[in-house]
Amino acid sequence: MPVRLPVIASIALYLSSPLLNADIEKARDLMESGKFKAAMEAFLPAAKSGNADAEELIGVMYAMGLGVERDDIRAFEWYLRASLKGHAGAQSGIGWYYETGRGLEAPDLVRAYAWYVLSAIGGDPDAAISQEEVIKKMTKAQIEQAHKIIDDYKAWLYPFE
Repeated sequence: MPVRLPVIASIALYLSSPLLNADIEKARDLMESGKFKAAMEAFLPAAKSGNADAEELIGVMYAMGLGVERDDIRAFEWYLRASLKGHAGAQSGIGWYYETGRGLEAPDLVRAYAWYVLSAIGGDPDAAISQEEVIKKMTKAQIEQAHKIIDDYKAWLYPFE
């Protein structure tokens, strides 16, 4: 059964609502004050509704073991959800996981570089530095392969750039 436009519009209004943003700010405050379990409980409803900021911050919590057991696989998955919505900070997180190979079978410099470039396009100020460091370890063929991935994602993630 196709989703009707009013349902989609309602979801879009909910995701951009000040109430949801206030919940995320409350969760950030909890996180900053070291109340990690309460922060996680506050982030989850927004993240499950598709809010990229909440998804990225849950990724941070799993990556660092803040209020939860450190879990690189879950961190990567939360970062990935936010990354695919154009969240530049999460894209840097994905790049870092690919660069280090933490929680993965092995490092993947091609994908690390690609995600760092996408993150830089999205406005993450630290991504360009990470990108410069990774490219030093890559072959010309790897760089060319990364640019194919970047072109594919860039057109989808940043269609107006």
